[in-house]
Amino acid sequence: MGSTSNASSSDLFFRRHVFLCYKNPAVWPPRIEAAEFDRLPRLLHAAINARKPHIKKETCLTICEGHDGTETSNGDALIFPDMIRYRRLTHFDVETFVEEVLVKEGEWLPGNPESLKASYVFVCSHGSRDRRCGVFGPVLVSRFREEIGLHGLQGKVLISSCSHIGGSKYAGNVIIFGSSINREVTGHLYGYVTPDDVPLLFRQHIIAGEIFDSLWRGQIGLSEDEQKKKQEQRLQVNGARNLEGSTVASRCQTDGESCCQDNEDSCCCQNDVLEERRELSANKNRENLNVLCRMNKGKGVSGKFSSMPTWLDSWEQEDTYAALAVVCAAVSVAIAYSCYKQMR
Repeated sequence: MGSTSNASSSDLFFRRHVFLCYKNPAVWPPRIEAAEFDRLPRLLHAAINARKPHIKKETCLTICEGHDGTETSNGDALIFPDMIRYRRLTHFDVETFVEEVLVKEGEWLPGNPESLKASYVFVCSHGSRDRRCGVFGPVLVSRFREEIGLHGLQGKVLISSCSHIGGSKYAGNVIIFGSSINREVTGHLYGYVTPDDVPLLFRQHIIAGEIFDSLWRGQIGLSEDEQKKKQEQRLQVNGARNLEGSTVASRCQTDGESCCQDNEDSCCCQNDVLEERRELSANKNRENLNVLCRMNKGKGVSGKFSSMPTWLDSWEQEDTYAALAVVCAAVSVAIAYSCYKQMR
């Protein structure tokens, strides 16, 4: 994929993601990269496209929320997976910034690159571009903030609204950048995320460092084949791990009387934790089974996307049945009316 301001559903293969912090979704036009009165994103988008043949790493530009006086100010540029921030970029700096940082892959001398240590969560909230994102996005942002507070991770996990990232039909769309997956800085895209999914997604991806496969849409920098292979490997490993966990849980149930509270290795000393693990294990087993079934049916990784939940398929089927019922009812009424007219 070449440089672009907004990744489309067919353009997820890129190796560098630049987020420009700029205002908020309430004032973003549908095409902020082309907005006449928003010079900074427009000029940055144009400069990246102009130097595209000379940029070695495929680069995607997305706009994220910026508030002066907070963690992210207007004009800040966040670069992933490099995990670098440049402060206060202006429209006068755009060409120099693109040349020095994105083309030459060096440092922008007027700026002072800062290392990013936190995990970053971006949620598409670009309502002027797609209403679904405008509805789902703000709710998900609030839900993630609740989880950050609940786990005491203020400053360690940062959440921000962002502009269109492609695949509006998969709303809510979430991108997570951080080093929790195999201690490697990666970017993972999730789709069909609902507020009820956020607690488990938060615990599994950000805290436990595991991919939540049932909502996973892809990993930045991987080709289609690489993404499919990685997901198949994860599902196989998780399936074996969950089976082993179920065996351990069964042994704990039979050894309850001999449990020693001072033995840290005892599997039955923390019943509440064990119960939660059983529930998570059951959820993951169902999740892995559903994903594998969809992959076997040819509904797995498609393009740069991973498999999606099946509730949409079910909805479409039920909607079809309802439509057929309405048609049949209408035909029945028409026939009855015709008979009635003939009898008069």
